[in-house]
Amino acid sequence: MYKELKREAYEANLALPRHGLINLTFGNASAMDRQRGVFAIKPSGVDYAALRPRDMVVVDLEGTVVEGKLRPSSDTPTHRRLFIAFPDMGGVVHTHSSHATAFAQAGRAIPIFGTTHADYFNGDVPVTRKMTAAEIAGAYEWETGNVIVETMGNRHAADCPAMLVNRHAPFCWGGTAAKAVEVAVALECVAHMALMSLSLQPQLATIEPELLARHFKRKHGPGAYYGQTGKG
Repeated sequence: MYKELKREAYEANLALPRHGLINLTFGNASAMDRQRGVFAIKPSGVDYAALRPRDMVVVDLEGTVVEGKLRPSSDTPTHRRLFIAFPDMGGVVHTHSSHATAFAQAGRAIPIFGTTHADYFNGDVPVTRKMTAAEIAGAYEWETGNVIVETMGNRHAADCPAMLVNRHAPFCWGGTAAKAVEVAVALECVAHMALMSLSLQPQLATIEPELLARHFKRKHGPGAYYGQTGKG
């Protein structure tokens, strides 16, 4: 019944180790079907090499498993919270990629130093506040989604397609699961470059606003002109 949705989620999950974003079984990807109000996500703890499309678990926005024999990822409530909060999201990716996770563990946003960063993110990649003891002891994964939503504030998901969860790791999103994977790749890239830039120039200032705007807007929004016609 959900064959294509499961395949989309499967392919997104397999892309994570292929791009070097995953160690062991850390991380997951999901794909949303807005018309049917369900999303497919990686099963919990299953090695990426052993995954098959049929293993993907389909969950509705109430948190009920509607198809699948395996237990869904433990991060499913976080994905669900994000899909509820941001109707334009079609895919969510969670990784523990090393450089982005280093910023998350340090509780530090990834500063925007150059145009590579500006091609994907309209500003610094933000970091959440630390979660409270009550949030950690309670519905932890759902509260993780809540703290992301809280930190997003009035930001548009397309302007800020990633968030670092303090002490934890990044979550990324996009209009499709494949786009969310692309954002996760870009995030790890810019985190690595930011660390190298800071090692070379610890007092480096962030990018000039006009250069940020030019690079972001040429790829995003109604005036975008990067790429071929119809592709954005």
